[in-house]
Amino acid sequence: MRNKLFMLVPAIIIVVAACAKEEKAMTNRVVKTEQEWKAQLSDEQYRVTRQKGTERPYTGQYWNHKELGIYSCVCCGTDLFLSDTKFDAGCGWPSYFKPVDDKVITEKRDTSGGRVRTEVLCSKCDAHLGHVFPDGPPPTGLRYCINSASIKFRNPSSFPSSREGEKE
Repeated sequence: MRNKLFMLVPAIIIVVAACAKEEKAMTNRVVKTEQEWKAQLSDEQYRVTRQKGTERPYTGQYWNHKELGIYSCVCCGTDLFLSDTKFDAGCGWPSYFKPVDDKVITEKRDTSGGRVRTEVLCSKCDAHLGHVFPDGPPPTGLRYCINSASIKFRNPSSFPSSREGEKE
């Protein structure tokens, strides 16, 4: 009995640590008033991210963007999609087959417009990003169809160097 209890203690510690980490992630949310969002965002970014709008196909800044880098939430800066997961879905919106981490997005059932779809939101600030569909390429079979107005792009030259502070 004592051996079983001794083996159980590390498992309990791991579970408690994981819960604490999850709790910290949830308390790190970005919450602003509508006035604060309006002051931060352009009219189009506000309409798309805060009012669940959609840009017209083939009009967004990133629908045909091909540079290497990362796409982040325009509202809170959370990294969402890597450029190497972007593909041409022929739909007129930037499309990706997976997020950088499943925890950065939240999926929600959307029945607006008389259709049933899955809405994609930023987990940190609840910005409407777009929708996900089950018709994407391998390896996931998913197509995250994202509004350009909900994301911003950073190329690798804007990333902090992993060698900063090292002597050459």
